Amino acid sequence: MNSAVIVFPGSNCDRDLAVALETVIGRKPHMVWHRETELPAGVDFIGIPGGFSYGDYLRSGAMAARSPIMRAVANAAGRGVPVLGICNGFQVLTEAGLLPGALMRNSGLTFVCRPVHLKVENTQTLFTSQYRAGEEITIPVAHHDGNYQADSDTLARLEGEGRVAFRYSGEVNGSAHSIAGIINDAGNVLGMMPHPERAVEAAHGNTDGRRLFEGLLETVAA
Repeated sequence: MNSAVIVFPGSNCDRDLAVALETVIGRKPHMVWHRETELPAGVDFIGIPGGFSYGDYLRSGAMAARSPIMRAVANAAGRGVPVLGICNGFQVLTEAGLLPGALMRNSGLTFVCRPVHLKVENTQTLFTSQYRAGEEITIPVAHHDGNYQADSDTLARLEGEGRVAFRYSGEVNGSAHSIAGIINDAGNVLGMMPHPERAVEAAHGNTDGRRLFEGLLETVAA
């Protein structure tokens, strides 16, 4: 699988994601600077990492969503290329219009940094095929603006179409319907606040995030 990780000024989880991808895939991803206007030829997967792109000025992810490379990312997503946005990457995807809703300030107004329990809601996606429906997994979170919100019609559509991929098992940040991750209507774009790349190796404390990347590799390579 030929992968790419988008890097913005203020990204701080780009290396974490790159190491996770290399560990599972067996080859290093392309590290693509935000000012580039094209993706490397033949990219099969695009990762948008966590961090604080542009220092979270204006709104988290708002400025990064207007970076030149995001037009190429949107075009690739439109062609069916899988795109994963983690934490700040999820914020970027909503700001770019690739996913609905918005990530607001945590309801407790504090930065949350700890492992959390997630329920796997949909296993029929490119990203979740290695999990069991209803399975509870543990993935770390680290965010201040992870409170997912959308209007009632959007929330009803996400639920009705099975587009909630992951849900918090307990209270974490005030997210509507306890949503931790959603997919787009085509099923090839996933945004999630928890960090699966931080749960890939045993040294991380658990490997519940590894299966996300393994499932993606299996699906893309098929």
